[in-house]
Amino acid sequence: MSDATAAPSGPSVGPSFELGPDHRELRDWVHTFAADVVRPAAAEWDEREEFPWPVLEEAAAIGLYSLDFFATQSFDPTGLGIPVMMEELFWGDAGIGLSIVGSTLAAAAVSANGTPEQVGEWAPQMFGEPGDLRLAAFCSSEPDAGSDVGAMRTRARYDEATDEWVLTGTKTWATNGGLADVHVVTAAVDPELRTRGQASFVVPPGTRGLSQGQKFRKHGIRASHTAEVVLDAVRVPGRCLLGGKEKLDARLARARSGTGPARGNASMATFERTRPGVGAQAVGIARAAYEVALDYARTREQFGRPIVENQAIAFALADMRTSIDAARLLVWRAAWMAAQGKTFEAAEGSMSKLVAGETAVRVTTQAMQILGGNGFTRDYPVERWSRDAKIYTVFEGTSEIQRLVIARAISGAPIR
Repeated sequence: MSDATAAPSGPSVGPSFELGPDHRELRDWVHTFAADVVRPAAAEWDEREEFPWPVLEEAAAIGLYSLDFFATQSFDPTGLGIPVMMEELFWGDAGIGLSIVGSTLAAAAVSANGTPEQVGEWAPQMFGEPGDLRLAAFCSSEPDAGSDVGAMRTRARYDEATDEWVLTGTKTWATNGGLADVHVVTAAVDPELRTRGQASFVVPPGTRGLSQGQKFRKHGIRASHTAEVVLDAVRVPGRCLLGGKEKLDARLARARSGTGPARGNASMATFERTRPGVGAQAVGIARAAYEVALDYARTREQFGRPIVENQAIAFALADMRTSIDAARLLVWRAAWMAAQGKTFEAAEGSMSKLVAGETAVRVTTQAMQILGGNGFTRDYPVERWSRDAKIYTVFEGTSEIQRLVIARAISGAPIR
């Protein structure tokens, strides 16, 4: 046999889709907390529409709510730590889950745009420690600037005499907004440059001029605190500009000369890092609803047999499970690519969030249908999960925006 036709010397090894022992341990640990602590409290805090401080204290007591834990998962070289954790936690409840992970969006903003010194100074203040918990909020959206980030009206003016930045404007849809100790705020430094003229700033605890505006009463995720943040000539030290003034001045100069990037800004840099994690949250909600629907279909009898034996029900469950697994694989791929430093050539991060969010809506709706009238009552959690799922086609980029991002990436065309 010639070398050209020789058989391989050993078996070929393809990629593995099985979690390793560390990830299985993480999954089981978070799942236990979600099952024993989060789920039993979920209905109460959904009804109260209040921040679940006691649950956060329990999460902090076991190390689930801590800077060390989130940092460890964020720097997992496989990229799977965050999605595995998110799926299990949000399998428990989305509103409480967002209360536990809400500070990480601000932490991601500091990590993506700040210097190592800024990360070291501000990240610990976003979590605190058991008995002295802290929160953080990322403030980007505005009443007239949600998907259209370039329309941002919040302004940042540099006062050279005092080396301070003066922030004025109103932010909306801010998770932990006004309740947080540390706020990370995006603002326009040069409005004429639109997204290229924006920067991010840390507003330290107790800063005068920052206040909570309207607290929103929401359709779902009601245990998560969402509110407006009003900035009335808020003054922050120069060191609170993420990345530093020298870097900002250089970036603005490139943009004004036409040599800067055509797109890209502080808000989008944050969202790109977090979209696979958000997709994993949606997968957790969808999986929870599917499991309840499957169990119900196996035990509920009509016409003398379990309803799962009806082809319409069985096929619906098959589609639900297939969609969930497909969404999870897209999330894991995007998370792995991000961890490996690979470019999202086809907007794979947006793909994962798009598919996972729409899967959560479709699966929770189908679960309600399988449960019939029971699914429409609060005696079963699928009613709450259906309300929670809808936000995943809206926040951190609507489904329409995700499609726009994907379409631009694959076509290279300036699609509007």
